Amino acid sequence: MATEISLEDLAREIAAGSYVLDVREDDEWAEGHVPNAVHIPLGQLEARIDEVEDGGRVFVICRSGVRSQKGADILFANGLDAVSVAGGTMGWIAAGNEVVKP
Repeated sequence: MATEISLEDLAREIAAGSYVLDVREDDEWAEGHVPNAVHIPLGQLEARIDEVEDGGRVFVICRSGVRSQKGADILFANGLDAVSVAGGTMGWIAAGNEVVKP
């Protein structure tokens, strides 16, 4: 089972250029996402797993932290170093962090 990190830790990882995977649905993504995130909805993740950057830790985020845990577990089960972001995008926004709109 994949572990979790805090939003504060994610902010440091984003600043360092780490890979962030957003597993929310298309309409949620369109509302805004964390900087530099890559978008693959959770329901498509297993079929598109080869699109996920391998070679470093993958930080998986969703709306609140539930789907990201599932996504991180899928990646972890497929040999990728993945962690879920506790609090998700809603927590990110509530903390006043930058949001990118496509």
